[in-house]
Amino acid sequence: MESLLLLIPLSLLLIAFLAYLFYWAVKTGQFDDLNGPGEAILMDDDAPKAEKLNPVPDLKSKPKSR
Repeated sequence: MESLLLLIPLSLLLIAFLAYLFYWAVKTGQFDDLNGPGEAILMDDDAPKAEKLNPVPDLKSKPKSR
């Protein structure tokens, strides 16, 4: 019975803290765009580089002319 004198106030403080965190998250817009980050990973922003498509020839490996 004596443990309830400690556990009930601690649980009320925990509930109040969690309610404040939820209020803060809603107020700062944490739940505004739920689909955007999941779809952003599907967007391909990387364009192929020109060097990979048309490599520069290696000048050192050319045969010497006589």
